[in-house]
Amino acid sequence: MKTNNMFDEQQAMMMALEISGNHVMCLDLRQNRVFDLHGKAMFGNNVGIEVCYTYIHPDDKEVFRNFIERLSNGIVKEAECRYRWDYNYTGKGEPDWHDMHGYAIAEYEDDKPVNIIATLTDESESKRKEREVEHLSERYKTIFENSIIGLSFYTPDGWLLDANRIMRKICNFDSDSGDEFFSKMNLFEMPPFNEVLSREHPEDYWACSLSVIPERNMHVYLEISIHPIYDENDKLMYIGVSANDVTDERNMYERVKKNDIQMQELNMAIKNYEAELVYMMQFCHMQTWRISLDRDVIEFYSGLNTVVRSFNLKEVQKIFADQEHEFVKALSLSTLSNTLSKPLIYIGQVYPVISHSSDGLQWVQVNGIPEFDDNGRLIGAFGVWRNINDLMCKQDQLRKETQRARESGEKKALFLANMTHEIRTPINAIVGFTDIMTALTTSEEKQEVMRIIKNNCDMLLRLMNDILTASSLGTSHMSIEPVDVDFSTAFNELCESLRLRIQEPGVEFITDNPYDTLKIKVDSGRVAQVITNFVTNAVKYTHNGYIKVGYRTEIRTVDGKEQNGLYLYCEDTGEGIPVEVQGRIFEQFYKVDDFVQGTGLGLSICKAFADACNGDIGVISEGKGKGSVFWMWIPL
Repeated sequence: MKTNNMFDEQQAMMMALEISGNHVMCLDLRQNRVFDLHGKAMFGNNVGIEVCYTYIHPDDKEVFRNFIERLSNGIVKEAECRYRWDYNYTGKGEPDWHDMHGYAIAEYEDDKPVNIIATLTDESESKRKEREVEHLSERYKTIFENSIIGLSFYTPDGWLLDANRIMRKICNFDSDSGDEFFSKMNLFEMPPFNEVLSREHPEDYWACSLSVIPERNMHVYLEISIHPIYDENDKLMYIGVSANDVTDERNMYERVKKNDIQMQELNMAIKNYEAELVYMMQFCHMQTWRISLDRDVIEFYSGLNTVVRSFNLKEVQKIFADQEHEFVKALSLSTLSNTLSKPLIYIGQVYPVISHSSDGLQWVQVNGIPEFDDNGRLIGAFGVWRNINDLMCKQDQLRKETQRARESGEKKALFLANMTHEIRTPINAIVGFTDIMTALTTSEEKQEVMRIIKNNCDMLLRLMNDILTASSLGTSHMSIEPVDVDFSTAFNELCESLRLRIQEPGVEFITDNPYDTLKIKVDSGRVAQVITNFVTNAVKYTHNGYIKVGYRTEIRTVDGKEQNGLYLYCEDTGEGIPVEVQGRIFEQFYKVDDFVQGTGLGLSICKAFADACNGDIGVISEGKGKGSVFWMWIPL
């Protein structure tokens, strides 16, 4: 039973040695030999102690000898030693050093040590792992300390363990070794973590906000992140906190945001300015231009930046009407630099290339100033190209209106002079012959005087009617009042009254009435006034031959459409109208012969009536002494 127990103990010890991985050696002090009791620490059995010394690291031999001698000499009964052992038993190549830990006891007989039993443990792998852990710890410590963001670690129950340099700086720690305030402040009690973190099972949290801690003079914008660290069993090990001071970034963002708003406002103001400028330039018929001497080109802009068309300088020279102008000639000469080196003002006519107008030559005003580079070299010019055709036309119209007003004033002065004479003549005749009526005795004499007085009364009445009609035309458009009338009958009656005005015995009065009856709608009063004026003028200038007055219906084309109308004419064999004055014969106050009685208003009144009816009027005469035909056509 005792043998079995010893075997069981030995078996258990061997299993324990196998599990532990230790080696057991024995040094026989009597034979001075070393052999393995368990494992293979030695390269063989029964090796001399001196051979063992050859596998000890040179730096550890003295320690190892001292270890053996103390046990061999009985100084100590047990001891331990650490040394390096070469596992390269071949002796070739580099040594294979292992870190060994030996624990030995001495066996005694007769109070003398006879054996040294040692257990050897190979600690190379654990030493290596320990060094790796230390190295890795140092690396993580360096990374932790020198991180670009603030880092700190807390215990699972929320107490500060460590904080790196950035976190200490952000939180204004007392020193690099710690801080009294944060050491006493529990993480779960600090705002805002006290509202968002669960003590039982905290989770990840991220926020960016203003952090204010008066006790540490903190007033910064922080990006804060909390990350709980759990082990594989979901047990909370640490709570990691990271903080990034974004105060400068936020201030920069605010400045950038403010600058962006200002830039947007500036861009909007520039766009509004450009839009207003474009509108103003279009409204004023203006374009900006720029000449580049280096590129030999002139460019025209819409607004400030958009090029709408461009020409080389020789091409643009061709659009100017005045090719002899100094500026125009310089566009194709080497003297252009001299011309552009000083402010430019040019007013002249151009062909409608720039303005896209098809109305012929256009008046333009070109203003420009020279443009120089940083070295003072002339590189071109820029300025404004303005179409002033309307302005020049207005000025020309103003000159014409001024001239017409001057001529109208002269005509009115002449008219007043004529009126004085024209009115005085019939009045003097009426007054004079009225005075002598009482002295006449025979009925023939009285009849003659009455006829003269009546003629002068008719003359004065026509004169007043012409003056009143001309006066109404100066303030308003001539009114037309058509009525239904048998024009054939009305024409015959009018001619009978006009026949009495012909006093010259050598003048025959002829009428041409082609219709027995002609019922039309027309302003018969105005038509009678036109025929009367035609015949009155013919009477003044015809002394022999005939005066023929007539009418007919006549179809003419008006605005592309055929339209029936009334054609009137008065033909005479009088003095005729000189060709050079026929264009003015229908003007107010114009008289071919100033010595012939009349106001110069009759024919102008006839033309006003023709224009009001959208008709036409004219005169036919081959010249002085060839007679004339006055005619008018009005639509019905």
